Amino acid sequence: MIACAWLLHATAWFLPVVKEGVTLPQGLPGWQAFRVAACAVWPYEGFHFEEWYNVVLSTVSAVTTLLFFASVWVVLSGSRKLHRVSTWIAAFAFMVNAHWYVRFGSDRMDLRAGYFLWWLSFMLLALGLFDLSRGADPERGF
Repeated sequence: MIACAWLLHATAWFLPVVKEGVTLPQGLPGWQAFRVAACAVWPYEGFHFEEWYNVVLSTVSAVTTLLFFASVWVVLSGSRKLHRVSTWIAAFAFMVNAHWYVRFGSDRMDLRAGYFLWWLSFMLLALGLFDLSRGADPERGF
């Protein structure tokens, strides 16, 4: 399950995430969406968020993506306790990243496959880490 989460996450970096964007004809690719989400702490081509809560949610979203990359280390060298803590972090990331779907409101049809694969990858990671934290066979996890 963890390998599937990693694959979905990696794939989402290259697929359209949202309709707007000029990099791909179908929309903004995942890697560029990450840059836009991180624009409050890593300025990017004039992108910025007006409301403070959008700044916070977008920045947290970008941080969850960085934490997702840390899951490789967690799985390969982590203890059961670290797996358990990481399970909660991944589950939190899945829930907080739902804010994009909610915030898009009536425009949520503009969200593309890359967003949904990226979002789903956090849930699969949480489930896979949960299995590891219970002492499941790590060979099944990846």
